[in-house]
Amino acid sequence: MLSIKNLSVKIADKLVIQNLNLELKSGVLDILMGPNGSGKSSLAATIMGHPDYVVVAGQIIFNQQDITNMPPHERARLGIFLVFQNPKAIAGLQVFTFLKTIYESFTGKTVNIPEFEQLLYQKIGLVGLDKSFIYRNVNEGFSGGEQKRFELLQFLLLEPKLAIIDEIDSGLDMDALKVVAQALNLARMQDSNLTILLVTHYNRILNFLQPDILHILNQGKLIKSGDLAIIEQVEKNGYESLI
Repeated sequence: MLSIKNLSVKIADKLVIQNLNLELKSGVLDILMGPNGSGKSSLAATIMGHPDYVVVAGQIIFNQQDITNMPPHERARLGIFLVFQNPKAIAGLQVFTFLKTIYESFTGKTVNIPEFEQLLYQKIGLVGLDKSFIYRNVNEGFSGGEQKRFELLQFLLLEPKLAIIDEIDSGLDMDALKVVAQALNLARMQDSNLTILLVTHYNRILNFLQPDILHILNQGKLIKSGDLAIIEQVEKNGYESLI
């Protein structure tokens, strides 16, 4: 599904990813963890094609296609989606209009307003939001929990092939965390080929998911991959014990 080969990345002349190799298989839930500043969000942004993150070496291959220099909107059309850690507000843009626009661009389908409204109503309850939410403006006045649920709503609506989920669990209470995990589990049940790279600082959300593999990143380098037993080692001895 996704193959990252010898990847090195800079932002503002600072090297944030160093000679990283990572393979994500179709239908697999991968967890990416590491200490603050380890490069987790930088890797997520690079996979999505954020222009501030400059690839200085290596390749990113998605479904056997080299996307290393591909702009973000073309990656999105191939089926890659990034759930943002800190989404921006867009003044005056209604959620309904925003979602309809990105849905039509992402899928290539044209839908009328009543049809799309019904589609949204099917999805919005899955993330614990009220129907009236779609008539608010994008991220204006949203609580942290609403921002996270809105990002998840976009993911459920677009049904990507690869979802990179950047710290969606940060700042959520236990009830909201359960809603997020249930939505992710439902998406995986509905599409057995869905690949997810979930970036997190905490292991709370892992109590509600069944990840296939765990990766540890430190100082821009992938230092360990394996099963959830790695978490026990980290909790007991810290990330330094893996270096």
